Amino acid sequence: MNAPALLENPVERDEAPIGVRRGWRPVLWTVPPILVVLIIAVYPITRVLAESTVTPSGRGSSVWTEVLASESFRNALWRTISVAVASTAGCLLLGTFLAVVLAFVPFRGSAVVGRLIDTVLTLPSFLVTLAFAFLYGTAGAVNALISELTGRETPLLNFLTTPWGVIAAEITFFTPFVVRPLLAAFAQLPREQLDVAASLGASPWRVLRQVVLPEAWPALAAGGSLVLLLTLNEFGIVLFTGAKGVLTLPAMIYTRGIVTFDLPGAAVLATVQVVLSLTLYAAYRIVFARFTSRKGH
Repeated sequence: MNAPALLENPVERDEAPIGVRRGWRPVLWTVPPILVVLIIAVYPITRVLAESTVTPSGRGSSVWTEVLASESFRNALWRTISVAVASTAGCLLLGTFLAVVLAFVPFRGSAVVGRLIDTVLTLPSFLVTLAFAFLYGTAGAVNALISELTGRETPLLNFLTTPWGVIAAEITFFTPFVVRPLLAAFAQLPREQLDVAASLGASPWRVLRQVVLPEAWPALAAGGSLVLLLTLNEFGIVLFTGAKGVLTLPAMIYTRGIVTFDLPGAAVLATVQVVLSLTLYAAYRIVFARFTSRKGH
């Protein structure tokens, strides 16, 4: 009776280390991703937050008090949010229109238009602003044509250095981020469902409102949220287009951190920018999760 017990004990002793090793493998595989996140995300945010507490006499909250109480910060914060919201609304309207036309209104050259929209996604934002300057600037082609036709000596269009110029440029550049997910959602929509709705006498507008758009809400929410995040943090378009008349938080961070070398003040503004972005992302995740759960039920 002791022999079987002696034979079993070595097996148990051999299996225990294997089990321990297998238990440690998942932990070891999670170490590299955690290190990457710590290096590229957590450390920069922590470093910026620590820099925001640096004062001439040591550390404290005086820089926070000075920056947050300034009128320039409040104006920049309001300008950042208002430009981002207006640009996102414009992208949603224009992007939905373009996606519906490309998906459901057949016309010659639609494939070329789709490829051009995809091409915009690969371009840097400053190219759009340069194109706007060449077209709609005070010495641009449109003003030159108007002056030649009407004899005006002063340019008729002079909006590039205003919030409207920034909004127009951002709508032009970020609309493809709405068009592409909508086209993907429309491609998955069963054509039989559209044919049945049309055969029952529903007008094209009713089919769009009651059949197409409800299926596209997740894609529309995803594209709109992405555009809102991108426009909230956009710097290149603001710098090239509205540098004279539009001051947003990213532009203010650049001015205080690079131009005046006020690193603590720039760190405070950067922390506020990060909080805005993370809050917006968290709100998007909550709304999107609730929407998908309701749709699943």
